[in-house]
Amino acid sequence: MIIKKYIGKTEEEAIELAKADLGAGATIMNTKEMVPHGLFKFFRQPSFEVTAAIDELQQASAVSALDKTSSTESSETPDFSKLQQALNEVQFTPAPDSKAAQKEAERERLIKNSQILENEPDDDSNNSDNESNKEIEEKLNTLQDLLEKQMTLSREEEKEEKERVVDKNQAYLDLIRKQLIQNEVEECYVEQILDEIAGTLGHNTTLDNILASVYQKIVLKIGSPHLIDLKTKRTRYIFFVGSTGVGKTTTIAKIASMMKLAKKSKVALVTSDTYRIAAVEQLKIYANILGIPLYVVYAAEEMENLKNELYGYDLVLVDTAGRSHNNKEQKEDLCNILKTVPESNREIFLVLSATTKYQDLVDITRTYSEMCQYNIIFTKLDETDRIGNIFNIRILTGAPLSYITQGQNVPNDIAKIDAQKIAKQLLGGNS
Repeated sequence: MIIKKYIGKTEEEAIELAKADLGAGATIMNTKEMVPHGLFKFFRQPSFEVTAAIDELQQASAVSALDKTSSTESSETPDFSKLQQALNEVQFTPAPDSKAAQKEAERERLIKNSQILENEPDDDSNNSDNESNKEIEEKLNTLQDLLEKQMTLSREEEKEEKERVVDKNQAYLDLIRKQLIQNEVEECYVEQILDEIAGTLGHNTTLDNILASVYQKIVLKIGSPHLIDLKTKRTRYIFFVGSTGVGKTTTIAKIASMMKLAKKSKVALVTSDTYRIAAVEQLKIYANILGIPLYVVYAAEEMENLKNELYGYDLVLVDTAGRSHNNKEQKEDLCNILKTVPESNREIFLVLSATTKYQDLVDITRTYSEMCQYNIIFTKLDETDRIGNIFNIRILTGAPLSYITQGQNVPNDIAKIDAQKIAKQLLGGNS
């Protein structure tokens, strides 16, 4: 008695293989469906195993038929082509370092091993009794292990790609940090901006997009300019305060010209800066040119008495003496002058020079913050290429920015604060 096993895609195919090999007199003893297990059930179809038997004498009579028909019970070699194609379609971009090279070598080794499995000859045609289901399952399990390792490598490479993206974004942020610090923006404010930006960056963010985000942050933090209010019907007193030499008197002349000529406002000038005779003479010249009155006061009492005479003017621009922020007596004199006008009728503008050291600006602004609320005017922008202090003081004090001056020409060389221009200049762009 001869007993053999045959495997086919269908039960009928397996039976035909048995009869072709053993002859038409073969007896079918058992039929079994073989279903792939695990991940590979998606890549292989079920097959059928048939156990057939024939008497040895019947087998001998069928030799001639076997010579004409190939005697193979051929269980087809497991079809790994779809899986191999899926593996080959995975794109790998090795990083320019030894670790990535090792991973690429590992990937090639895995694919090579899977090819060996795919091309390994099936011995079913020669000795089906020696080819068992266990061996087929071992092949599938081995290939499954290879695929899992391949997927692990892919995940690791994806993680490294994300890290490279983060590194690229960080490099861009470092460039922006350097530019802002070169423009003398305080490092703590730079980090504040970049921290707010970092959390919004995507994987494919370009330098231009990052710059645009930082630019918008700076513009928003600077805010809109606070300009002199001309809408009120009451007389508006505008006090200009600040240290000696920052350009208060020239700035007042520019604003007076702007309000008189462009805004058609009724303007008067007052100076309490009697410490510098030149300041009084300078304002007198501008007042005569503009055809507006100039009054000189020496004490708070005189300012109080003058208010009745100034009734009916739209604006009264008051030039105060340059005071040392460290001189307590001078600060008291200034406070007394300011108190002559109710807060509802006055505005105070602190005039600062863009060329002053940041730490000195910190001390000045803190001193005046103890006396009053103020808006800020920056002068002498034409004398420096570093304007980071404008941004620094805006963030430090929270006080609104108003005007800037950039030259001695009256009525020109004055403009309202332009947050967009400042942001562009801070980032190294053309203003």
